[in-house]
Amino acid sequence: MGYLEAFIAGFVSTLVFHQGAVAVLHAAGLWAKAPFDLTATRPFRVPALVSLAFWGGLWGIALWLAILGAPDPRYWVLAAVLGAAVPSFVALLVVFPLKGLPLAAGWDPKVIGAVLFLNGAWGLGTALLLRLLARL
Repeated sequence: MGYLEAFIAGFVSTLVFHQGAVAVLHAAGLWAKAPFDLTATRPFRVPALVSLAFWGGLWGIALWLAILGAPDPRYWVLAAVLGAAVPSFVALLVVFPLKGLPLAAGWDPKVIGAVLFLNGAWGLGTALLLRLLARL
């Protein structure tokens, strides 16, 4: 297991687990944006989904390094907690303002809860894919 596998796990987890969670929240009326957004981003005009998955891959490397060698059930708890917390804090406190959105979504608990859920799903998915890739 190495950096490339960790990147792949985070990338694929974004497409499957994160966007799957977006689909569930969107269908329930709890998240405005639909999953699998292909809108071009700035400045490179990359589809939003590809950009998100790329960043998910980079976060996958960080998560892998953080949970590497952790025994069960600590491995899964760390994946869920770190997956939910760290990317969410960066998104809410850095990315949102850079995109012209209110800091921490104006402290709206509905948005914060949804972001934590989405990234927690990504973290657990990444941990699962890391385990599966380690068996190959």
